[in-house]
Amino acid sequence: MARKPDAGFAFAGGFPATLLQARILDEWLDARDESLDAVIALSPASARGELADYYRTHGLLLEASSVDNVFRP
Repeated sequence: MARKPDAGFAFAGGFPATLLQARILDEWLDARDESLDAVIALSPASARGELADYYRTHGLLLEASSVDNVFRP
């Protein structure tokens, strides 16, 4: 089955949880010619640390305060 070009996906439950998992995810996505559009930090605690810094450096990290309206009806 062919994948729809506009189809997307979301990860939940703390994945990736480590910098190694994030790098492996990036490699997997690269192999599929895909990439992340954003990584959303839903709490101040999740916006800290090396994983957050990794995604911030790549310009992908959005902190909950900047995306609040996305989750409100």
